[in-house]
Amino acid sequence: MATENKNLSTYDKSKIPNAKLLRFGIVVSEWNDTITEALYKGAHEALVDCGALEGNIVRWNVPGSFELTFGCKKLLTQEKVDAVIAIGSVIRGETSHFDFVCSATAQGIKDLNVAYDVPVIFCVLTDDTIQQSRDRSGGKHGNKGTEAAIAAIQMAVLGK
Repeated sequence: MATENKNLSTYDKSKIPNAKLLRFGIVVSEWNDTITEALYKGAHEALVDCGALEGNIVRWNVPGSFELTFGCKKLLTQEKVDAVIAIGSVIRGETSHFDFVCSATAQGIKDLNVAYDVPVIFCVLTDDTIQQSRDRSGGKHGNKGTEAAIAAIQMAVLGK
């Protein structure tokens, strides 16, 4: 397991650029909201911890992870941001729906990174169980939202 020996919330603040002058968009899926809200909290707290101003963090909600691509695209065209974080959670069920949603979401976010000159960070948990999602959204493996926020800061600076 990739996160087994890594805490997703751990970062060395001295190695992260100050985010005070950066503006961020966060698009959050409402599906599996206990997980996505925890991921949002991790991302938001890390951005603020690294200097981002509250007024420079824009949040939009979408119904599910599949809709993240459209939500991020609209945010990119309607808001001036330096990076976007796409937050979602897809938990495997009994059908192949999981595979279609995960693949389409990953491909859609990749396409946004190719089409736009603003980085879109993939913060979509694709877990087999709800417990795995809990472990990666503030549980024993830390918070993937925190990791996504650090990536957003680094990519925003790279993009400037």
